[in-house]
Amino acid sequence: MRKIIVSNYVTLDGFFAGPKGEIDWFVWDDETASYSRELMASIDTILFGRVTYELMAGYWPTTSQPAEDPVIINFMNNSPKIVFSRSLAKPDWNNTHVVREIGKDEILKMKQGPGRDMVIYGSGSIVSTLTRMGLIDEYLLFVNPVVLGSGKPMFIGLQNKVDLKLLGTRTFQCGVVLLRYQFATRT
Repeated sequence: MRKIIVSNYVTLDGFFAGPKGEIDWFVWDDETASYSRELMASIDTILFGRVTYELMAGYWPTTSQPAEDPVIINFMNNSPKIVFSRSLAKPDWNNTHVVREIGKDEILKMKQGPGRDMVIYGSGSIVSTLTRMGLIDEYLLFVNPVVLGSGKPMFIGLQNKVDLKLLGTRTFQCGVVLLRYQFATRT
């Protein structure tokens, strides 16, 4: 069965974006880029909420070397993308499909379908919704050595505590620490 993996950069104080959605605080180097390329090799679908989709769709189709890694550019522009949105009229980024409602049965069908794993970048509302439904298989949280003081938390609207099990850690030379988690009740 395909997994849904959250792969998000977060600040030490728990935000995945600044107050206005800015992500200019990400600490990124060759080592974190290499890890990202390795992860991309196991993924064939990207899941987004509308806000993150629009941010990414405004960046990746027009970026080029040397600003970005060609492997990452290719992955972002050519991978199938699913956007969960009630308001996005017509997607204009290559290989994008819009899903109007997030239903547990539909997500389970996606997970049982053919292909490699799926990844969520950003998209706090989607992360929160799928967490409530118990559908996230793994959380990759890249804790950055920065404190913003305010911003957008990744988890909002959760009514119950979610216990997680640590699967592993990795410290990058740039100061980023990767924390890998899954739901504690899974084996």
